[in-house]
Amino acid sequence: MLFDLRGRGRRSTVRVIYIGLAALFLLGFVGLGVGGGFGSSGILSSLTNEGSSGGGPNYSGEIKKYSKLTAERPHDLGAWEYLIKAQLHEAGGEAYVSPSTGAVTSKGKTLFKQIAQSWDGYTAQNPPKTNLELAKEMLEVYGEGGLDQPSGAVEVLQIIVAAEPNSKSYNAALAEYAYKAKNVRVGDLASEKAVSLAPPSERARLKTELAEIKTNPSGEKEYTTTTDGKTYAGKLNSKNELKGVTEVKKAATPPAGKSSTTSTK
Repeated sequence: MLFDLRGRGRRSTVRVIYIGLAALFLLGFVGLGVGGGFGSSGILSSLTNEGSSGGGPNYSGEIKKYSKLTAERPHDLGAWEYLIKAQLHEAGGEAYVSPSTGAVTSKGKTLFKQIAQSWDGYTAQNPPKTNLELAKEMLEVYGEGGLDQPSGAVEVLQIIVAAEPNSKSYNAALAEYAYKAKNVRVGDLASEKAVSLAPPSERARLKTELAEIKTNPSGEKEYTTTTDGKTYAGKLNSKNELKGVTEVKKAATPPAGKSSTTSTK
């Protein structure tokens, strides 16, 4: 056997083989850009946690790097994709998403706007095949919990639905956001498709829900409450936020023994 090392010649042979394998691995890692001191142009070095600090990994170095690259080479789709990925990774940090509530912070909203700009730069190059993974990530950016831009969500969902036409969930989401963006035609087509893809037992419920969204895209509902003898009215939106609260003034009660009359001339 080759690995029987009792023979002197065989020990030398095995030593030569291991040295050769080590050299091959070293060359392979250098070619991929792995390891310090060899630059960062390799495949596996992309999206490394440059500039990480005690607050957790951040991707500011990668963002700066690919922002510069996209400015120099605006038609480089790969550079745009890496920039968006780095920005999305950075957006997951505690500075951008509250660890207690999971809500996007004001700093996070600013970063989301930058991600949206990068996405616009990427799609402006008319990629022959849009990165589906990134498109799905962009839903969070444009959704209610992010920038709350229905029109942006519609554009992203149209890309996703084109790639996955038989997805009930994405067709339903397209219908919802299209109605919120006041694009009734797209909403109706997506709604019809979503209902047809749903199991028979769910179709009536889904059809009703989408019809309600079409009628009331904002999701606002009239809301009244009484506190300390005073009544207040407002509108409760889909995020359970009360907007436009005003006090409801009660009609004056006439003194005892007198009646209140209204006359018209």
